[in-house]
Amino acid sequence: MRVVAIGLLVGAITAAIAVLIPWLPDQASEEADWIDFVFWFTTVICILIFALVAAVTLYSVFKFRVRPDDDSDGPPIHGHTGLEIVWTAVPAILVTAIAAVSTVALAQNESIPKDHLTVEVTARQFVWSFKYPEYGGIESGMLYLPKGRTAELRLTSLDVIHSIWVPEFRQKQDAVPGTVTKVAVTPTKTGRYPLLCTELCGLGHALMRTKSVVLEEAAFEQWAREQRAPSAAGSAG
Repeated sequence: MRVVAIGLLVGAITAAIAVLIPWLPDQASEEADWIDFVFWFTTVICILIFALVAAVTLYSVFKFRVRPDDDSDGPPIHGHTGLEIVWTAVPAILVTAIAAVSTVALAQNESIPKDHLTVEVTARQFVWSFKYPEYGGIESGMLYLPKGRTAELRLTSLDVIHSIWVPEFRQKQDAVPGTVTKVAVTPTKTGRYPLLCTELCGLGHALMRTKSVVLEEAAFEQWAREQRAPSAAGSAG
């Protein structure tokens, strides 16, 4: 009963720290739901294991401690086969469960509908460039996306490895020289979100930042038309 009580106390304290402190930024994409689910699924398992280990450790420290002047040998304990099987099998089951949940989340987040928006992302030291083939190849230094529509980001790099990340979207992907990597994002909230490089790419790495701007569908279409207008006027002239 004492071990159980200590475990419940440690578990309650750990759970309060995990839940009450806002560790994660707000969600702003459909993909964030699955990623956060995997995060909290793993966190709950870690809390349970930590509470169990802490309870047994604290109980043993106070229950089986010896007097400072006791120099006698401890009892000759060989081991416990059943206990060894349990503490091998349980972690194996938990790791398998985490792997299964992660696989499902990854498969869900990698699925891209046919009517998606394609954005070609080019990374270079130390700036991002975003091109929209479906809108006449317009380019922008910020990532503009329509709310509620899946966007496939096709990434490449002109020099070294970079990595694109918007914390509110949760999705993160490397931009690799000589190849094209892909990542899907389906925004659920309008707003401006920080977009940064999370791969150490040189002296200016910390400054390789821009914004991701999520607009309503109509506002996004208007923005695209406005970006195309100057080039059309220039061609006519």
